[in-house]
Amino acid sequence: MKYFIIFLLLATVPSNWVQPSTSKTEEPSGKAKNIVLLIGDGMGLSQISGALYNQGNRISLERFPVVGFQKTYSLNNLVTDSAASATAMATGTKTNNSAIGVDGNEKPLKSILEEAEEKGLATGLIATSSIVHATPAAFVAHQTMRGMYEQIAGDFLKTEIDLFIGGGKQYFDRRTSDDRDLIEELRKRNYLIYDYFNHEIQQVKPSLDKNLAYFTADNQPIPAYQGRDYLPIASQIALEYLDKKNDKGFFVMIEGSQIDWMCHANQSPPLLAELKDFDRTIKKVLDFARKDGETLVIVTADHETGGFAINPGSKMKHLETAFTTNGHTATMVPVFAYGPQAELFEGIYENTEIYFKMREAFGF
Repeated sequence: MKYFIIFLLLATVPSNWVQPSTSKTEEPSGKAKNIVLLIGDGMGLSQISGALYNQGNRISLERFPVVGFQKTYSLNNLVTDSAASATAMATGTKTNNSAIGVDGNEKPLKSILEEAEEKGLATGLIATSSIVHATPAAFVAHQTMRGMYEQIAGDFLKTEIDLFIGGGKQYFDRRTSDDRDLIEELRKRNYLIYDYFNHEIQQVKPSLDKNLAYFTADNQPIPAYQGRDYLPIASQIALEYLDKKNDKGFFVMIEGSQIDWMCHANQSPPLLAELKDFDRTIKKVLDFARKDGETLVIVTADHETGGFAINPGSKMKHLETAFTTNGHTATMVPVFAYGPQAELFEGIYENTEIYFKMREAFGF
């Protein structure tokens, strides 16, 4: 009789549902050789829930064995902006809203990306915004205001970052603050430069003896619902390139930037398109990490945007949604982790702890 009951229980499980494995192959041990930090800008728990229910009740985040929560507030405001939050995660120090890679006294802070460079690791940044936008900028630049795009672009020339992919080409080659052509300067520094004017992302052919930059837009890339789809492809290119380029390991930050923008605009269908694009990217990264066995994958947000809600009357793939604001909120955001040292990311902690946990995972 008991076998018949077990059979009935198994028969009720949907055919497309697979219990996530908790085997040792799913949770590699030891220090992380590589770290991939994925930031869904503005992506709170409700946005994640929206992605889940809009995509047939399955998303890639369910494959992560470890979940925690981070407190997002900045040094001078309970409601953070992207600049302060990204700086906290990148450097381990709370700072004022709008500040990029500097503390409350405007003193430059060394980021995890810069430390990885110093340790001889390969490094990269990818975004669906301009590459000089707040979140990617906080990992490579040091400016008092997030809107100092040309100065932030100049800070890229002060690093040895191996790869960056995003918009913002105009801040490198058609500047108003000076007559520098940073793209030519990058070429002279052994960078292979591609741009969306001349090459699709699928046409990018990295060379291991050169660094790589690909500009996806003159300013900001188009949104996902209008056809932008480069993030999963760019992420796969970056992982394979960085992995082959350096035997010591790599650090890369990948941002789904426009999740935030659609929440600011209070537009649910475009938001869900951005979340689907980000989910496809997470899948690419997680598949790489599962095969590699030495890669720590972290997925989180810098803050929640819009006070997004899934309201009564919602059904699978047909959501009734609402927003409480067109700005950011102070709610905690989840942190998902997979791979070596993933257990460090359990619990509730300050956003600054993301930095210290990454350093510990690397063994710095």
